[in-house]
Amino acid sequence: MQIDIKTTAVQPIRQTFSHVARRLGADKPASRYQEATLDLQPEANFHYRPLWQPEYELYDTRRTAIRMSDWYAFKDPRQYYYGAYTIARSRQQEMMEKNIEFVTRRALLSGLPDEQKQAIAALMVPLRHVEWAANTNNCYVTAYGWGTAITQATMYHSMDRLGLAQYLSRVGLLLDGNQGTSLEQGKASWLNDPVWQPLRRLVEDLMVVRDWFETFVAQNAVLDGLLYPLVYRHADAHLSAQCGAGLGMLNEFAIGWFDETLRWVDATLKTAAAESPDNAQRLAQWVVRWRERTLEALRPIARETLGATQGDAALAEVDAAFAARMTKLGIDTAAQADTARTEALAKEASHV
Repeated sequence: MQIDIKTTAVQPIRQTFSHVARRLGADKPASRYQEATLDLQPEANFHYRPLWQPEYELYDTRRTAIRMSDWYAFKDPRQYYYGAYTIARSRQQEMMEKNIEFVTRRALLSGLPDEQKQAIAALMVPLRHVEWAANTNNCYVTAYGWGTAITQATMYHSMDRLGLAQYLSRVGLLLDGNQGTSLEQGKASWLNDPVWQPLRRLVEDLMVVRDWFETFVAQNAVLDGLLYPLVYRHADAHLSAQCGAGLGMLNEFAIGWFDETLRWVDATLKTAAAESPDNAQRLAQWVVRWRERTLEALRPIARETLGATQGDAALAEVDAAFAARMTKLGIDTAAQADTARTEALAKEASHV
């Protein structure tokens, strides 16, 4: 008896969901990222207006000064939807746990002299409060932002900030042998040390910004864009040269994470700036406003960690790179800074 095995190709009736097909075309297959992103924002049939802001709908494009003809023009170059995001972070966490285990087993932090431990703790542990604030700010963007293309990415970003805060806490615990004294000292520094008060005031002021896109710019572009290169490149290299490779291994996730998220933040700003000259001008205003405050907030920390001369030089280098980055994205901060300076001088002259 002969048996012939044949295969039959089954053609799908449609390639994707209808709301995605209306954007991409009925015959074009959609990626998982596109299906988990496009046109998922609720737009109609809201049950009530928010009692605290009755002038707006629950989800409302008017909550920001940025205007877009299509809010789904924003794209995450990482193509993160829930599945891709969790898989990527799971792999990174496994690598981070191996680094922590190696540092613990070799006593790369706990075996350091007390002076070197204090130098690391004085910089790294208070930063966990900055990460918590970043989590809060990105949760705000997620809650009030418009369009899944932005809000799903900011939700993932907010969870990343909690993870970074936990890793910084573990740095403190490795320094003091899981006693928690480094965490208590870090909290005391955050609340009382004059070195940290300008940065503390900055992040607390960010928590009450009403425009969610301004919060996105100030937190994810400006503050992170200046703080991360200063801390995780300049200060990390300085401390590692004195204290060995243990700190660098524990900061590896934060360094890689910043380089990864930089692509998403830059893509978002570039898309918004390219939409209209008004958007580009508004973004430049926000960048100039928060850049000046961030530099002033970071200067005491840079000087405390690196010394006055080296700290100022490192901060100037970070700022120059940040300015070049903004220019590349179509955000003319130089022109906006000149305008702001002229307006400030005119206002000062009017009071004389």
